[in-house]
Amino acid sequence: MISVITGDIINSRKQTDPEIWINTLKKALSYLSPDTTYWELYRGDSFQIELSDYANSFMAAIYIKAAIKMIKDLDVRLAIGIGSKTFKGHDVTESNGDAFVFSGEVLETLKKEKQNLRIKTNNNAINEELNLYFKLALITMDSWSVNSAEIVKLSIENPEALQTELGKLIGINQNAISNRQKRAHLDEILELNQMYKHKTSLL
Repeated sequence: MISVITGDIINSRKQTDPEIWINTLKKALSYLSPDTTYWELYRGDSFQIELSDYANSFMAAIYIKAAIKMIKDLDVRLAIGIGSKTFKGHDVTESNGDAFVFSGEVLETLKKEKQNLRIKTNNNAINEELNLYFKLALITMDSWSVNSAEIVKLSIENPEALQTELGKLIGINQNAISNRQKRAHLDEILELNQMYKHKTSLL
């Protein structure tokens, strides 16, 4: 099994300089998959990335969201599909299988329901449970400030770093790092990630 994340940028057309978010998105996708054959931007503000390690797809989605929300007034819809890959195309958007179908279906649902993160697998019970957790987590994540998004992204990139070390990277003290992580509810998001890994291991 693999995971596929399909997404689109919210409010992209309001940006006078689209290169800012395009370059940010490309950097985020490159961080998650240095091999560019596994991700692609298409239709202006949409994108898709294939991840072989599906257990880490929730944190990958959080990373993309944090990167985009570092740009004022932008957000992103993210649809996670976990399942099979039955055909490998020249580009990721040409590949096929349940993971691709599920992800594409969920993105359409997100637009209708005005929700910014959902998952679909072949297990409806796991889908319902994880999507409820996501709905609750989005209360916080959709409201991240630029500073909150920055600290989440930095913390994901440096999972073993102490708060003092993170502070040195962006020029603030340890207390400020601690406060930003608390405001972003990073500990709770990391707990949810552990639950996500457990639930998806049952697929």
